[in-house]
Amino acid sequence: MRILIMGGTRFIGVYLTKILVENGHDVVLFNRGNKPAPVEGIRQIHGDRKDAAQIKEKLADESFDAIFDNNGRECSDTQPLADLFAGKLKHFIYMSSAGVYLKSDRMPHVEGDEVDPKSRHKGKFETETYLKERGLPFSAIRPTYIYGPQNYNPLEAWFFDRIVRDRPIPIPGNGAHITQLGHVKDLARAMAAILGNSEAIGQIYNVSGDRFVTFDGLARACAIAAGKSPDTLDLVHYDPKQFDFGKRKAFPLRVQHFFADIHKAKSELNWQPEYDLISGLKDSFTNDYLASGSDRAEVDFSLDDQILKAVR
Repeated sequence: MRILIMGGTRFIGVYLTKILVENGHDVVLFNRGNKPAPVEGIRQIHGDRKDAAQIKEKLADESFDAIFDNNGRECSDTQPLADLFAGKLKHFIYMSSAGVYLKSDRMPHVEGDEVDPKSRHKGKFETETYLKERGLPFSAIRPTYIYGPQNYNPLEAWFFDRIVRDRPIPIPGNGAHITQLGHVKDLARAMAAILGNSEAIGQIYNVSGDRFVTFDGLARACAIAAGKSPDTLDLVHYDPKQFDFGKRKAFPLRVQHFFADIHKAKSELNWQPEYDLISGLKDSFTNDYLASGSDRAEVDFSLDDQILKAVR
């Protein structure tokens, strides 16, 4: 199949591009050209996806069997692309987010759960709705937290920063909030499994790891991945409501239970996560955190110090 990937040179797109090329597909990337292609010799079309005129100018004469929209955040990001290729595609696969779900007492989230109209990810759900109303043969993916090598969000690295430097780890609440991480390679494999699957048309899939973990448990798992005993960690719990950090984030995860059921993806896509949490974190620690020299970089711990000063 001839496939267009929006993005393709950062994190998810790197893994997805490599998998699709290995599977024999003709892959084209659309991005701003700030980073090299993950596969040598692959064609890239450079442009700003937020400029509808550029989308039309650069892509109007192109034809594709499928499109992966990995980086559309608002409906306005995806609408020009959807309108241009409506009626011309076999499959449009959209990267949504489990962040669209309304906070609930009943967990884990399943694909039919109510969405939060005030969520910062509401543009994702609006895009899903538009693709459906426009009649595109779409599938949407709702991951929870994504981790792994090349992660540009300071998720696992936040824990590694403190663990390798033997610092206290400030964790909001009592450490018992339950969350869920999925390895980026497993996510890319699920995306590839959706491609061309007629049963996936019109469907939404939660995709993540198949186990859940508490905040404290995640810190301990990161310690194991970094080769340290989890028993040596200094976990400091605090009430986040007692602090005003402004727009700065003192912790990389939302302070609530946040995890989703992935049985639909496993059964309908014949897909199974390859990484458990420990093996995935080891992959991230060895092949990204250490490899990039992050263990020797300067880190701003001023928010940590503010918390520690107040609670100790």
